[in-house]
Amino acid sequence: MDINFYIEYMKQNHKGQKRKQGTPYDNHPLQVSYLLKDKGFPVEYQIVGLFHDLLEDTSATYEEIEKITNTKIAEAVKLLTKEKGYNMKDYIQRIKNNDIARMVKLADRIHNLSEAQFGSTAFQKKYIKETEEWFLDLAKDTIFEKDLQQTLEDVKTHLKQNKKLANPYFPKKNANNH
Repeated sequence: MDINFYIEYMKQNHKGQKRKQGTPYDNHPLQVSYLLKDKGFPVEYQIVGLFHDLLEDTSATYEEIEKITNTKIAEAVKLLTKEKGYNMKDYIQRIKNNDIARMVKLADRIHNLSEAQFGSTAFQKKYIKETEEWFLDLAKDTIFEKDLQQTLEDVKTHLKQNKKLANPYFPKKNANNH
């Protein structure tokens, strides 16, 4: 499996999309995939990391993903997809029962949590609460447990210090720029 083919497929599908902080969206799945690679996960996990938001945020279909990869990868991507009106408890339980989906979700949470520091105070508090309520347990006894705990503590510390990190994508507001 040529990872570069899957990177290009993901980039084409996320083309033109931006993250809340203004960065190109495709950077997020790349970072998730890199986290998985750095932890020694096989290429299938890395591909799911690249594809984890495709069904939720693009016009890509399950059938397309299955055709260019395999059923195992397509199923993990499907499990990671939040459907309208989803129930978090059921969502996490489904993920917990699939190792690929579980590891990708943890890498996704770590990356999202690390970027939460660029969001509003309310956004940071929401991410902290969700992480404590759902993701610490999901990470228990995994290779990501300590990383998730450390990232969570970093966000909490940042929030307590009430400082925004310098972010070139968010211009500083002043009296003339609300």
